[in-house]
Amino acid sequence: MKLIKYGLFAAFGIFLSCSSNQPNENKVKNGYNAELATKLKADQYGMSKYVMAFLKRGPVRSQDSITAAKLQKAHLENIERLAEEGKLVLAGPFFDDGEIRGIYIFNVESIEEAKALTETDPAIKAGRLVMELHPWYGSAALKQVNKIHKSLQKQNVSEQ
Repeated sequence: MKLIKYGLFAAFGIFLSCSSNQPNENKVKNGYNAELATKLKADQYGMSKYVMAFLKRGPVRSQDSITAAKLQKAHLENIERLAEEGKLVLAGPFFDDGEIRGIYIFNVESIEEAKALTETDPAIKAGRLVMELHPWYGSAALKQVNKIHKSLQKQNVSEQ
């Protein structure tokens, strides 16, 4: 009788260990940080909605070199301001000399919000750049990029 009881317990234990290895939507991966996920407004996949902007050459590129340099400095200062406000999670230029000059990834819910932010850019106002906006889905971790970037940055790009 004892042998049967132990056999049933062993079988039940094996069943539990096998069933715990089955895929389960309610399981949480090792390393999951619920507090950080909530703070970054991550969905169940660790993702968030953003708006991606492609900065393109604008129709007005005839500024003299001094004016163009001032617009570029003001453009970079605007990027820093938007990043400080948490509205811009990523920005950067492309190295080639193509039509698309750079990208922004805005931490906003809608194209309309991103459009309003792009209209604060002096280079956009001057017609030197135009933006093409697209809804985008990416890692919520991008919201941490600016914080990490500051720890790597010796000099602000606008101080050139």
